[in-house]
Amino acid sequence: MARGYDFKTIEAKWQRVWEESGAFAATEESGKRKFYLLEMFPYPSGRIHMGHVRNYAIGDVLARFLRMRGYNVLHPMGWDSFGLPAENAAIEHRTHPAKWTRDNIAYMRTQLKWMGFSYDWQREITCSDPGYYRWGQWLFLKLYEKGLVYKKSSTVNWCESCQTVLANEQVEGGLCWRDGTSVVQKELPGWFFRITAYAEELLSSLDELHGWPEPVKVMQRNWIGKSVGAEVRFSLVEREEALTIFTTRQDTLFGATFMVLAPEHPLALSLSKGTPQEQQVRAFVDRMKLEDRTQRAVADTKKEGVFTGAYAINPLTHERIPVWIGNFVLLEYGTGAIMAVPSNDQRDFEFAKQYGLPIRLAVRPIDIDLDETTMQQAHEGQGVLVNSGPFTGLGSEQAREAIADFLEREGIGKRTVNYRIRDWGISRQRYWGNPIPIIYCHGCGVVPVPYQELPVILPQDVEVTMKGGSPLQKVATFAHVACPRCGGPARREMDTMDTFVDSSWYFLRFTSPEAEDGPVTPARVNYWMPVDQYIGGIEHAVLHLLYARFFTKAVRDLGLIAVDEPFRRLLTQGMVCKETYKCPEHGFRLPEEVDTDRACKACGRPIEIGRIEKMSKSKKNVIDPEDLLARYGADTARLFCLFAAPPERDLEWSDQGVEGSFRFLSKIVRLVEDQEALLKQPSTPIPFPRLVAGRALYRKAQQTVKRVTEDIEEEFHFNTAISALMELANEMGRFELVGPADEADERRFAYSYAVETLLLLLSPFAPHLCEELWERLGRNGSIFRATWPTYDPSVITAEEIVMVIQVDGKVRSRLFLPAGADDSAMREAALADERVKVWLEDRPIKKVVVVPKKLVNIVTGGV
Repeated sequence: MARGYDFKTIEAKWQRVWEESGAFAATEESGKRKFYLLEMFPYPSGRIHMGHVRNYAIGDVLARFLRMRGYNVLHPMGWDSFGLPAENAAIEHRTHPAKWTRDNIAYMRTQLKWMGFSYDWQREITCSDPGYYRWGQWLFLKLYEKGLVYKKSSTVNWCESCQTVLANEQVEGGLCWRDGTSVVQKELPGWFFRITAYAEELLSSLDELHGWPEPVKVMQRNWIGKSVGAEVRFSLVEREEALTIFTTRQDTLFGATFMVLAPEHPLALSLSKGTPQEQQVRAFVDRMKLEDRTQRAVADTKKEGVFTGAYAINPLTHERIPVWIGNFVLLEYGTGAIMAVPSNDQRDFEFAKQYGLPIRLAVRPIDIDLDETTMQQAHEGQGVLVNSGPFTGLGSEQAREAIADFLEREGIGKRTVNYRIRDWGISRQRYWGNPIPIIYCHGCGVVPVPYQELPVILPQDVEVTMKGGSPLQKVATFAHVACPRCGGPARREMDTMDTFVDSSWYFLRFTSPEAEDGPVTPARVNYWMPVDQYIGGIEHAVLHLLYARFFTKAVRDLGLIAVDEPFRRLLTQGMVCKETYKCPEHGFRLPEEVDTDRACKACGRPIEIGRIEKMSKSKKNVIDPEDLLARYGADTARLFCLFAAPPERDLEWSDQGVEGSFRFLSKIVRLVEDQEALLKQPSTPIPFPRLVAGRALYRKAQQTVKRVTEDIEEEFHFNTAISALMELANEMGRFELVGPADEADERRFAYSYAVETLLLLLSPFAPHLCEELWERLGRNGSIFRATWPTYDPSVITAEEIVMVIQVDGKVRSRLFLPAGADDSAMREAALADERVKVWLEDRPIKKVVVVPKKLVNIVTGGV
């Protein structure tokens, strides 16, 4: 009797076997090709979601496939466990961030094991573990010694309620992502990594990342933002200071009719001091502190500004031009000051029109006359210089070189390469993060914590609240220490590191997580690095990936590793999406809150079926992986996520698709169980040329090997690979295993070969079920110790016809012949067939009738 698909028992059994045997532990083996496979590690929020399931299922298919292909695979997992969400949860649940984090990790680890992911759990990393963050502090000090870490005051996003700095990505519509209060701009001292020292290498080496998606590289190029141009100094009237601007269009200098400073510019307030504009300027600057800086830079944002009362001198025209403050200029771009050329820059044009400022044409299009008094928009392209003194008549490109020469010769400017990227501010005024290993002494100044005193342990006896800044300030035993140099009273740095620091080198630590003499063991890290395949969301395309690249290059320059880039290939998987259900009265509803008539169960009003969008708790369109596991099992969940869409595309959820995946796996069980006794018997391999019965099934299995191998290995087209497996299963379902007695061995061989091939090819997608069926068939060892099947190109590509051979009108044999076989070849093959010869003994042949491409009938004279 068939046992059916008891996925709960099967999956629990094999998860236990894998864990007890350490099936996926990796060691350095010089005789094998290494492959380092890594998915971006998760934040321990408490429960995995379908995005996790999809991301990690993609990686697990590759890990299992590569092991069967003979690779030595490193496939680790860890936890990005520091950060603000833990503090939020601690406050909400009245617990400690450490306990909340530990509990979440324990539960999520169990969930990941339920999914059957083949991780080397012996290498598990937790960022909030002192054994890990000790080495983050160690790297901080090493980079500090090399001048790549420094402290300065800067304008930051500040949440007064949380008393902490926020990254731009943590400001949503001018509000704090943590509690929704307004974010202001504040001058604050903080620690920075000098990422700009690597700007050119970070940019140029993008061209060598052939395994990265081009959109990600474009995003990084834009973020780094290399610009070739000139710095120009504008002296200020009746002041000793000067304003320096950077421009890529020095050919438009003669058209500069005013200047604009960012509201955060150091001179923004001082230029207006003592003038009638002082109060107006101060009010404008204070208002800009409350606005989202990234939104200010958007092209269609309304241009606003205020005159400072000061004037500068255009160094080429020697004219006095007014200095304004404008909302569209940002301190972090260029120098925080611009020369405004309204005739040749659209932002400047809109600003000039708004405030009635002069417009002078500096560059006009070739063969087109423009009148600045009637211009409707700026001419931002190249052209010919006009109104530009000795440079009039030159083309833009020639003029840029000539004017750059003039600026350098006159000492009023110089050729310059500018980068949009700014140094990475890592100071955070919060508790749950890696302590910055710095001590402040009244006599000695800034003193690094000695290496032998690392790690600086984050104290646990604190109360985390939303008020009063970091609770570390209230822990006297932590805050007050003796100076390591003079022994006098000193205090620790109260800021902790941005959590991006933790995720910028964790992939290095995975190679030697137990190392005690340094963050990595050089021989082991150089064996495994770089990561051969990295998998994660497109939302990390810039900051995380850029910071990881910077850290890799900086650690390389410390002499610890021998690679230039951390990730050889990158896959950015799409999101998991589902339709939303919305009630006019009760808002978004869960599926179980909607009845079969698509009405709200609470009020009976019709439900609006919304568009397909990313799964979100706020939209109530989430699917809990645990519900999926309980109803269908891990293999079904994995299979659906991989079959529903290519990895790089968004996946649209389908309950019917999940059910279909479950039915397919149940069919595989039946294909094996229905013939289990036969499949357990030894099957003698039959060379393809001699195989007649089952020949088509054998060829289909070989074709499936080729297709699945290429789909996984080349383009990660898991959906088409699974489709090929479904086609093979359908062919097996139609195969007639029972036939003439003399064909029994051939049919059994063909079916056995197809079953083994199907299980081997399916095993990376549905590992639990394939392990179980492999064992039931009596095959030795784990299916993942078996070799990935190969194919014979001649079998796959052969074009054949099936030739039926009759003797006196009765079918006695079948042969496969090349499709081009003519009548003569068919006749010769029929007479030479061993089965036919038996029927021709002692019988004279009267004639041979050939039906081209189909049949040969041998007519005898009888006995």
